[in-house]
Amino acid sequence: MSEINLDAALVIFFEEARDMLAQIEQCVLELEQKPNDVEELNALFRCAHTIKGSAGLFGLTAVVGFTHHVETLLDELRNGAMQLDLALSSLLFGCRDHIAVLLELARTGGELDPADREREQSLLGQLRAAVSAGDRAPEGNPDPADAGCGVPVQAEAAAGRERPGDWQILAQFRADTFRDGFDPLSVIAYLSTVARVDRVVPLLPAGLSFEACDPETCHLGFDIRVGGEASQATLESAFELVREDCELTIRRDEPVPPAVPADDGLPTADDRLGDLLVRQGNLTRDVLGDALRAQTVSQAPLGEILVSANVASSLVVEAALSTQSKLREARVEERSMVRIPAEKLDQLINLVGELVIAGAGVHSLAQTHKVPALIKSTMKVNSLVEEVRNGALSMRMVQIGETFSRFRRVVRDVCGDLGKQVELELLGTESELDKSVVDKIVDPLMHIVRNALDHGIERPEERIAAGKPPAGRLVMSAYHDSGQVVIQITDDGRGLARERIMAKAIERGIVAPGAALADKEILALIFAPGFSTAESVTSLSGRGVGMDVVKRNIESLRGSVELQSEPGKGTTVEIRLPLTLAIIDGFLVRVGRSHLVLPLDVVAECINTNALQAPPEGTCTAVMPLRGTVLPVIFLRHLFNLRGPQGARQSIVVVRSGGRQAGIVVDALAGEYQTVIKPLGRMFRQLKGISGSTILGSGEVALILDIAALVALAADGEDRAGSAAGHPVAA
Repeated sequence: MSEINLDAALVIFFEEARDMLAQIEQCVLELEQKPNDVEELNALFRCAHTIKGSAGLFGLTAVVGFTHHVETLLDELRNGAMQLDLALSSLLFGCRDHIAVLLELARTGGELDPADREREQSLLGQLRAAVSAGDRAPEGNPDPADAGCGVPVQAEAAAGRERPGDWQILAQFRADTFRDGFDPLSVIAYLSTVARVDRVVPLLPAGLSFEACDPETCHLGFDIRVGGEASQATLESAFELVREDCELTIRRDEPVPPAVPADDGLPTADDRLGDLLVRQGNLTRDVLGDALRAQTVSQAPLGEILVSANVASSLVVEAALSTQSKLREARVEERSMVRIPAEKLDQLINLVGELVIAGAGVHSLAQTHKVPALIKSTMKVNSLVEEVRNGALSMRMVQIGETFSRFRRVVRDVCGDLGKQVELELLGTESELDKSVVDKIVDPLMHIVRNALDHGIERPEERIAAGKPPAGRLVMSAYHDSGQVVIQITDDGRGLARERIMAKAIERGIVAPGAALADKEILALIFAPGFSTAESVTSLSGRGVGMDVVKRNIESLRGSVELQSEPGKGTTVEIRLPLTLAIIDGFLVRVGRSHLVLPLDVVAECINTNALQAPPEGTCTAVMPLRGTVLPVIFLRHLFNLRGPQGARQSIVVVRSGGRQAGIVVDALAGEYQTVIKPLGRMFRQLKGISGSTILGSGEVALILDIAALVALAADGEDRAGSAAGHPVAA
C-alpha cells in the first residue's frame, strides 16, 4: 500500500468510517433479534456503501475491493435471497473487524501481515459461498480483485445478450471544489472501479486565459464515456460525495428505456412517497403512474388515492410516510452537526478555566477596594464567564449509552466462547459524562464485564440445577448522584465466596492467618495486585492481573469502586466518577489559615454551632445527634493537622455521598466558588481525602476535598465507636 498523505479531508473520512463501523456492529446486533427489519438492513447496507464510496474517492483500493464483496452479501439480504442467521452475523462481524484493520493500515500506510491476509482470504471465501448459497447469482455487478485490491471493471456482456447503449456523463465542477477539499480526479478514479470507463475528455470554459486562472479555483469539467452495462444508480453513487460541488448530467448515447428505472433500492431523504413505495416493492411504476394521473384531477394526497383504489393499505402508506420523515430528520440533524477536534475542545476548556481564575482575581480586588460600580461589573462578568463555562463543558459531555452499547458484542462473543447464555440489559444510557472520563473508563468496564461473564454467571446446566433460568442476566446501569455518575454492573451469578477469597489471601501472604476482617474488607481483597481465585487460567482471566489496575485507573479519575456480593445470587460492582475533570461549582470553606473546596453538588446543608467538643487525641471523627439521627462528623483540623486560630463559632457542612451522610467541621464558610480543577503533583497523589487543587483569585492554592473518602472515613469511625460509646458533639 502506498504512502498516504493524511490531509484534512482524509482525517475526516477515517473519523466517519469509525462511526460507520460502530453503526454496522449495532445494526447486526439488532438484526440478530429482528432479522426481517427492513430499516436496519437498509442502514447496514448504507454504511457499507458509504465506506466503499468514500474510500474510492481517496484511492483506498484495498478497502473498496473487500467492502464490495460485503456489499454484495448485504444486497442479497436486502433482496430477500437469504435470511440472516447466527453464521451470517458472525461472518459480518468478522468482515467489519477486517475493514477496521484495512482502514487502520490505510491511515498508517502499513501492509497486511500474513495472518491478516490469510484471514482476508478466508472471509472472501465465506462471502462467496454465502452469496452462492442464495438463489441469485451476482450478474452484471462490478467484481474487484478477489484478494481485496480494486481494479477497473471490464465489460461483462454475457453471450447472446444485447449490449445496451453506453453512458455519457457530463460533470462540471463548481469553482469552490478545491476549497471544499475535493479532487475531481479521485472521483474519476473511483468511477473506474465500479464501471468500465472508455474515455475521459477534460472540458475548460471558453475564452479562459492563463492570466485569469486562479490555482485555488476549479475550472474543470469532464465528458466521460462509460460502458452501458453499469446502472445509472451506480454511476450516480460515484459522484455522491461531490453532488453539491458538481453539475451532473447522465444520459445514454443510444437511449434504451428500462421498464423500471434502475437504482440501488435504498430509500433517500429526497424520495417522494410514490418513489419510496416503489423502492420498497409495495407498488409498481405503472400503478404509481395511474395514481399520479388521478391526483392531477382530484388534487387529493397521493396516499389517500392509493388507499381508496385498494392498491396499497393504510398501514403500508403510514409506514412509508414514517420512513420518509425519519430520513429527512436524519439529514437535517446530520447537517446541523459540526465535527470539532478534541484537542481544540480541550484548549477551549483550559482557556475558560484560566478565565475563571482571572475573573475571580478581579472580583477579589474589587471587593478589597470596595468600589461598588466595579464590584457590580465584575459580578456581571463572572456571570457571563459561568455561562461560557457551562456551554464549553456541555460540548464535552456525551451520553454513556454509546459506551454501554459496545458491550453488546462483547457479551455475544464471550458467551459464544464459554457456552453460556446471558441477556444484557442497559439502563440509564442517557446519563451524560465528560468525554475525557468516558474514554478512560472503557478498559475498566471491559475487565469487569469479562469477569462477570467468566467467573460470575454459571453455565446453563449449573443455573438450572440451582433453580435459576438457563440464561443469566447482566445489567449495566448509570445514574447521577450528588454531582457524580454512578455506574453499576450487576450479574445474577454465583456471587463471591468469602472463604475462598480469605484462603487465597492467606496463601499469598496478603492477610495474616487468623485475621478477622469485616465483610467489606474481605471483598476489597479482590483489588489486591496479583489476586485471583480462578482455578485455571483462561483466555479471559485467571492470571491475577486486572482488578488492581481497574481500581487504580478509576481512582486516577478521582473516582471510587466498591463490591457487593451475595453468594448464589450475584455481584454488583459500583463505580462512582466525577461528571467532569475540568471545572466544577465548589463551596469554599476555611479551616485555620487554609482554604478548602467541597463540590457544591454534595453539600446538603450547613449548621452553625456555638461550641464543639474536640475529639480525643489521635482521632479525628466523632458523632452528633441531628434531628433524631446520629451524624458522623470529621474534624479537618485534626485530620490534616491544619494550623491557625480557631474561631469562636464553628460550622458543620453536611455532605452526602453513596447514600450516606457525614458532617465536616470547618471554621468559616466562604460561599460558592467556581473551581478550576488542577491535578495534584505525583508526590501528593496518594493523599486520602484530597482529590485535587485549585487557584483562588488571591493566588492562594486551595485543596479540593474527596468527599467520598471523607464520608467513608467518618462512617468507619462511627462503626468503631458505636453510637453509645462515641463522643457526642454539642450542637
